Amino acid sequence: MQFIKDFFKSQSHNREFKKQLSNVLGFTPGEITLYKTALSHRSVREGADENNERLEFLGDAVLSSIVAHYLFRKYPYKGEGFLTEMRSKMVNRQKLNEIALKMGLKKITFYNKYDNALKISQIFGNTLEALIGAVYLDKGYAGTHKWVEKYIIMPHMFMDDLEDVEINIKNRLYGWANKNGKALEFETLDEKFENGRRLFTIGATVDGELIAEAKGYNKKDASQIAAQLAVDKLGL
Repeated sequence: MQFIKDFFKSQSHNREFKKQLSNVLGFTPGEITLYKTALSHRSVREGADENNERLEFLGDAVLSSIVAHYLFRKYPYKGEGFLTEMRSKMVNRQKLNEIALKMGLKKITFYNKYDNALKISQIFGNTLEALIGAVYLDKGYAGTHKWVEKYIIMPHMFMDDLEDVEINIKNRLYGWANKNGKALEFETLDEKFENGRRLFTIGATVDGELIAEAKGYNKKDASQIAAQLAVDKLGL
């Protein structure tokens, strides 16, 4: 898109962007182009070397490693099952999306703001992972480890609260259905291409009645959102 190209060419905007990015990161970034890539969604930059999907892949692996190390140290007497579940709670898309919004990533992420489907997606959590990938390439593993613990884990991930979180809302819904003799199903109500990606509409039905529906760029995310809406509607 031309406005994105113009933005990147503007020196004054570059200075403002670097200032905003530094406020989010808590340090002055090195290679600014690397961070622009990390903050560029495919809706505005389609090239694999231009958008943040490759950095998201890298950041996901780095974050998982850092979180695993953190949990290993914090819970010396807990077993593998507990540690695995806690890591899943800490790095799930919804949690990362919440953290990204609190950190202010939405204000500095480049994405198509006219795409209504993106408003209900988890792109900012994905962007946070991409940003972690950029920090890793810029500062190395040790620097990224310190940064993630200081700016993501400590201020946003409260272990006592996370221990009580139910990681899979669908499990709660299935448990309720089984207990009450209800037939619960998740159905694909619609599937279409939007901005070069498949957009799924998933519905949660109880005894054939549609209780809730949600959209997402993959079926898993859409069904989890639909499950949460169903739980809220049913008052569970």
